[in-house]
Amino acid sequence: MNNSTHKITYIMPDSPASKVDLKINDILVSINDNELTDIFDYYYLSDDDKLKLTVLRNDEQFNIFVDKEIGEDLGITFENGLLDDYHSCSNKCIFCFIDQMPKGMRDTLYFKDDDTRLSFLQGNYVTLTNIKDKDLDRIIEYHLAPINVSVHTTNPELRKEMLNNRFAGDILDKIKKLDDAGLEMNSQIVLCKGINDGAELERTISDLLQFENMLSLSVVPVGLTKFREGLYPLESFDKESAKETLRIIHKWQDIAFEKRGSHFVQAGDEWYLLAEEPLPPEERYDGFIQLENGVGMLRLFINEFDEALAEEGRHLFLKKRTISFASGVLAAPFMKDAAEKFMAKFPKIRINVYTIYNDFFGEKITVSGLITGHDLIKQLKDKELGDKLIIPSNMLRSGEEVFLDDVSLSEASDSLQVPIDIVKSSGQSLIECLLN
Repeated sequence: MNNSTHKITYIMPDSPASKVDLKINDILVSINDNELTDIFDYYYLSDDDKLKLTVLRNDEQFNIFVDKEIGEDLGITFENGLLDDYHSCSNKCIFCFIDQMPKGMRDTLYFKDDDTRLSFLQGNYVTLTNIKDKDLDRIIEYHLAPINVSVHTTNPELRKEMLNNRFAGDILDKIKKLDDAGLEMNSQIVLCKGINDGAELERTISDLLQFENMLSLSVVPVGLTKFREGLYPLESFDKESAKETLRIIHKWQDIAFEKRGSHFVQAGDEWYLLAEEPLPPEERYDGFIQLENGVGMLRLFINEFDEALAEEGRHLFLKKRTISFASGVLAAPFMKDAAEKFMAKFPKIRINVYTIYNDFFGEKITVSGLITGHDLIKQLKDKELGDKLIIPSNMLRSGEEVFLDDVSLSEASDSLQVPIDIVKSSGQSLIECLLN
């Protein structure tokens, strides 16, 4: 056991843990004489009504007894949310984004995780190539679901080649084991032109559609940066190949809807931009189950924005002002359309929407979440920004006011000489930010 991963950093007031002799910085060694491998052991073992907690404090080990309701949360937060070291990835995928990162950035940006536990805790997608049989059995025993699986292809030989892992070919066996155990799953495909698209894409969709507990499948185009020297030669999708991909996805959506009442396979928003086709209506997204994978984010934003704008009153005392919004290439046309609708209703507020091109990673990277602080500052330096600049929250590291390249929000604000507001990726949040 790594003691540092089991250190208690917070005890919830009025929780069972707060009513016994537990203290901050105590190390939780075991529960009912069972050592903790990770957070799942903690959840499973702490579910009982009577607990014996073995605790290490100042090099002294002793027991604490807790009475609580079955299923009641013990009320402890640990220094390491996983209670274990993260499992790194053993694959060498031909499309890996981390391999396309330039040198000299923060060490954490180069860590490749493929930890099945993070799939359950944080929604990460995992290939299941790094998981041992005993760990898969434990997931089934604890009934940890949903599991998000990076499939990419169900062709065993092709999957070995794409992941550069000789153990990657048994994906259907592992999915079947999880499916037979009743564990719900979601899946994804990173599509590479001329490799796992076309007939291979159809094969993968067809194979995954057979599993009752496989809830959804997203298909996203491979992201290619300009830092690909020495890496596998991959091509970008163009308008025609994007149209063909959408044709296949739409075909299988109809098949899936007829078979199971959901559309099952979903296209990432970028496909519609590449193909120059309109976004599908909301009902095609089955409740936006793949939203975190970039599927349906634009449609949901448009719907939320239109509804929220329609509900707003006249705001008689609005002051005249100019507000700017910075967007990645993918969302920029939709943000400009939203700005026009807003200004038509509230003409006292003028909105400038600026498209930020990704000079750092290259023009093929179009999402807002990979825009760096330096690119933002450089491209807005001489622009009319008005009273404030709004940027989407995904431009910043989660929970921090720092861009991907370590430029802080305050540094960007000082350089551009304008206050910067952060807005969540919802239409309601944007309107509140514009009217505030």
